[in-house]
Amino acid sequence: QVQLVESGGNLVQAGGSLRLSCAASGSIFSINTMAWYRQAPEKQRELVASIDSFGSTNYADSVKGRFTISRDNAKNTVYLQMNSLQSEDAAVYYCNARVRHSFLSRYDNFWGQGTQVTVSP
Repeated sequence: QVQLVESGGNLVQAGGSLRLSCAASGSIFSINTMAWYRQAPEKQRELVASIDSFGSTNYADSVKGRFTISRDNAKNTVYLQMNSLQSEDAAVYYCNARVRHSFLSRYDNFWGQGTQVTVSP
């Protein structure tokens, strides 16, 4: 089994910054894509940013230029640096990882428990 543990969520003023972290542990042979999603109340979960094992990144249009995703492959950890936070960024942020348990196994999808980001006016 694989566990994803997020941290870094907090209350921040509009215009402020936060850095989220997500560490993967457990039965891990390799990790393909790691990503951050978010879900605001009464809204669908949406992709915020993703990064593959080579470091290629992808961002939602709404966060381009403000958020930066990065990863430390040696630590199986992904980060999300969030700058210039706006009220629309308030949500529960979830970490996602596609993990392979062995050389011959397929990639399985895993989720963290979520971390709350609150943005005050």
